[in-house]
Amino acid sequence: MLLGDIEVFPIGQEESAATFHCNSWIDPSHCSPDKRVFFPACSYLPSQTPKGVVGLRKRELEVLRGNGCGERKDHDRIYDYDVYNDLGNPDDDTRPVPGGKEHPYPRRCRTGRPRSKKDPFAEERSHKDHIYVPRDEAFTERKTGAFETKKFMSVLHALTTGLKTARHKSQSFPSLSAIDKLYDDNFRNQPVQPEGGKLRLVIDLIETELLHLFKLEGAAFLEEIRRVFKFETPEIHDRDKFAWFRDEEFARQTIAGMNPMSIQLVTEFPIKSKLDEATYGPADSLITAELIEEQIRRVMTAEEARANKKLFMVDYHDLLLPYVHKVRKLDNTTLYGSRALFVLTDDGTLRPIVIELTRPKSKRKPQWRQVFTPGCDGSVTGSWLWQLAKAHVLAHDAGVHQLVSHWLRTHACTEPYIIAANRQLSQMHPIYRLLHPHFRFTMEINAHARELLINANGVIEGTFAPGEYSMELSSVAYDQQWRFDIEALPEDLIRRGMAVRRDDGELELSIEDYPYANDGLLVWDAIKQWALTYVEHYYPCTADIVDDEELQACWTEVRTKGHADKQDEPWWPELDNHENLAQALATIMWVTSAHHAAVNFGQYPMAGYIPNRPTLTRRNMPTEMGADDMRAFVEAPEKVLLDTFPSQYQAAIVLAILDLLSSHSSDEEYMGTHEEPSWKQDGAIRQAFEEFKERTRERSRWTSGTVTLTEKTGTALAWCRMCCSGHRTVILWTRRW
Repeated sequence: MLLGDIEVFPIGQEESAATFHCNSWIDPSHCSPDKRVFFPACSYLPSQTPKGVVGLRKRELEVLRGNGCGERKDHDRIYDYDVYNDLGNPDDDTRPVPGGKEHPYPRRCRTGRPRSKKDPFAEERSHKDHIYVPRDEAFTERKTGAFETKKFMSVLHALTTGLKTARHKSQSFPSLSAIDKLYDDNFRNQPVQPEGGKLRLVIDLIETELLHLFKLEGAAFLEEIRRVFKFETPEIHDRDKFAWFRDEEFARQTIAGMNPMSIQLVTEFPIKSKLDEATYGPADSLITAELIEEQIRRVMTAEEARANKKLFMVDYHDLLLPYVHKVRKLDNTTLYGSRALFVLTDDGTLRPIVIELTRPKSKRKPQWRQVFTPGCDGSVTGSWLWQLAKAHVLAHDAGVHQLVSHWLRTHACTEPYIIAANRQLSQMHPIYRLLHPHFRFTMEINAHARELLINANGVIEGTFAPGEYSMELSSVAYDQQWRFDIEALPEDLIRRGMAVRRDDGELELSIEDYPYANDGLLVWDAIKQWALTYVEHYYPCTADIVDDEELQACWTEVRTKGHADKQDEPWWPELDNHENLAQALATIMWVTSAHHAAVNFGQYPMAGYIPNRPTLTRRNMPTEMGADDMRAFVEAPEKVLLDTFPSQYQAAIVLAILDLLSSHSSDEEYMGTHEEPSWKQDGAIRQAFEEFKERTRERSRWTSGTVTLTEKTGTALAWCRMCCSGHRTVILWTRRW
């Protein structure tokens, strides 16, 4: 049962009640020598703990840490670490284990499930058993019901679409209009596939029976059932059916789409790869000064454009190139290393000017690479080649978005913070109470991801560009790119050259109209000020921070256990003053709230229309493949583009999962509106929270511009509400579509 609050008072003196906010699950059938302990709402540093509960405070943490032995049961509340050794069945699906010197990765919660007989380092997987998470991290009953219902709808949704192409999993869409018909009512107008017609009767029967089964569940649920057999038209396609085709939209989505944190300023020219030339081929890029100057109409030299901060790039060349040959051995997919170059125009918007695609050399073939420009040679064929090149870049970006910007940064890297906080910070600790709301449901969502999404042969492997190398690629990104000290928004922008810090300490953006940064910095500033005020209240002097044994133990464990593969890096901040502590806390709060919302809620609105954000590509560029492919391409360029996009079967799976991930929680809460009970006990903290609440309201109003709250925009932060893991965020609205 879920124990809410306990009020203790003398008989007849209810007004003097002492309230204990428990909000924890109790298993009356589980006998344990360790009695449950619930602490009062007042927050105490370890040194301030009332003597009567010092022992209870320490003992409770020992219980939560456990002894590292045995398989965890559903009722357990034990937090411990393990590597990601449960993503595949060692008997069938061998994958490298993320976590360790060879494949560095954050740690996940230990479940203690039996080890595989074939591989003693891997856990057995059982699709019948739910993956353990500490009981208080699990979904509420309301959240569970809503999530399972949405998952059921999404799976059924994909099933009714995928059944039509199940025997032809590689079958392409026959036309662009066929993609549009995915969103027609009941798919009545979808082109019938060879075996598709026979299933119409079955689909109608399923719909009828579901309606009958749930007819007493309310009008809203009935309506959802009726909508089971169609996909909602994605926001981007609903507003402009040809947006996906336009270069302006391609550029806009690099700074205002679902992955606005990959673009970077070009700071060095000529552009060069850092990979070994003996293995991968020449390091110099084909994006030359002459090519750039031609594309910018020679208004300045390439070096002047670089020096004036006019050149920007999305660069997946070095990250993807080592996987090109591996991925190409998989069925129904292909890969390149890629670079996309943009120029900042006089009106402050980006314009794509060059795409470079590269296949590394092999034992039998030299390196292949080619640059593509808008319109290329000015012919119709050249224009279609440019569209194909964009499709490849978008697929690369979709994979990096899902595996790095979303899963790695906001889920995998966050789980160690949650484990360490519960193992080392008492529930009476003020820092625990500051961070706890931001961790809500994350571990449960991560467990679902290990079951269905990132596991071997899961959804990600089957529908995103890196295929079965997805988690391996995520590990490489963690190894090469992830640093805690640059996870904060200002530092991330500075690292990518998207901002510089002026002498007055304020940031100056390299692109003035950069919605993710414009709106995000407003939220960051509010979070940072709230964290700093909070820290300064509970720690009057620096010595209080240094001497806080729980805080220091928690931070040490984040580094040495949760992120053990990076524990010796010199960039880990020391929690030895107010600024460092506030910065670290604000970074965690930012990543688990606004950043996560930015990369999560735009998924279906942007990628729900396959041509706008293909998640993989299945066909090589015709210019690589020779005369026969070029001839087929010239004769039917649209067919080649459709064959390059995900298949109908893959598209159905992608749409279903993105619809699930982008959905809002039924019990979502908003940062700046939820107030922890402990904050109400302290007048100064309550006042600080009220100021934080007002700042978030002001920023929401400021960013709304001329957009009313009933409208939606097409930018990443427009859906900045509680994300799939239930993090609390603030709604943001941008200034331009």
